[in-house]
Amino acid sequence: MKATIVTIGDEILIGQIVDTNSSYIAKALDKIGIATHEMLSISDDKGHILNTFQKLQNEVEVVIITGGLGPTKDDITKKTFCDYFEDTLIEDEAVLLHVKEIIEGFYKRPITQINREQALVPTKAKVLFNKAGTAPGMWMEKENTVFISLPGVPFEMKYLIDNEVIPNLVQKFERPYIVHQTIMTYGRGESLIAEQIEAWEDNLPEFIKLAYLPSPGKVRLRLTARGNDKEILQNEIKKQVQLLDLLIHEIIVGYNEDEPIEVVLGKILTEKKLTLATAESCTGGKIAALTTAIPGASNYFKGSVVSYATQTKIDVLGVSKEVIDKYGVVSAEVAKEMALGVQKLTKSDYAIATTGNAGPLKGDADAELGAVFIAIASPNDVFVEEFNFGQPRAKVIDRAVSKALELIYKEILKK
Repeated sequence: MKATIVTIGDEILIGQIVDTNSSYIAKALDKIGIATHEMLSISDDKGHILNTFQKLQNEVEVVIITGGLGPTKDDITKKTFCDYFEDTLIEDEAVLLHVKEIIEGFYKRPITQINREQALVPTKAKVLFNKAGTAPGMWMEKENTVFISLPGVPFEMKYLIDNEVIPNLVQKFERPYIVHQTIMTYGRGESLIAEQIEAWEDNLPEFIKLAYLPSPGKVRLRLTARGNDKEILQNEIKKQVQLLDLLIHEIIVGYNEDEPIEVVLGKILTEKKLTLATAESCTGGKIAALTTAIPGASNYFKGSVVSYATQTKIDVLGVSKEVIDKYGVVSAEVAKEMALGVQKLTKSDYAIATTGNAGPLKGDADAELGAVFIAIASPNDVFVEEFNFGQPRAKVIDRAVSKALELIYKEILKK
């Protein structure tokens, strides 16, 4: 069973706003076994909309459209729906009452004719009541395709998807089961992983597909199983994950896409009752920002020093000026002293320190562009690793953050 998601609006096509609606809708459809066949963004043009509807008719079972339901003249979706379905608009009393309650009750102003027109819907439409706003959703069917129109405002769209669209789709269609399992890996590139697991991948059952989802310093492996027997799918996914673990156990940090390494790290620190601090130069506080974005981080994160300037490394972290003069500010020796300095300053069990040359200019350092030193201080030891993440600057910083989290994660697991 397939669906197409269509966003209507010139503001998306010119890059004025980013389409987040399609992602939310696709995830919701996936959970009930409906695969998104394609996503389209089209202009606020009647001919373009009609042509798109005609192309999708009977090609997919479900078409979900967002946008063009507002009160202004460029919002033409409802009128275009009427043209396509050979229908007319009528005023829906329940929707009109709701619009009046919002405009006159909440905004404390008289309802205008433009507001009143929000209650106009095609006579053949099933109205999807929008408690989050004034524009109702519409459900219309033609031959083998259901067309669903939703407002483009994200919180209104989300309300209708969750409370109207998904329940109605579940009731109307018999759908296959879709089971996903995401494996989070750190510290190894996509091509190296692919080589290591090639034989395993070649022997996956036909109903299971593998996707590689790389990002700086990490690769998500997503297994997707589709079929009519949920128990068989779940058991086979479990079996394949166990086989995969035997091959790449050392780089797997978790099995949930919603739990990146900073979340997993936080859980381990909490369970082991350990604390962490950071001293960051080239990463500019990004490690601390990721760590403290997790609810409950105050239980294990003691603090951070963003020692961007050389003098701050000396004055706050106690890095020796002699060491800086001898080895350079971007060096293993300085990274080591930074880690020990913030560990002592915050009285933390573990500490991360980063110093590097992210570029595009060298600054106070003589090190090569892209060079990064990451130090990890534990209760009994400190070690430093050197990397070169190349260019551009953003790539260096992102990879340094990912690698630092990977190193501290592996070090704490040793305890």
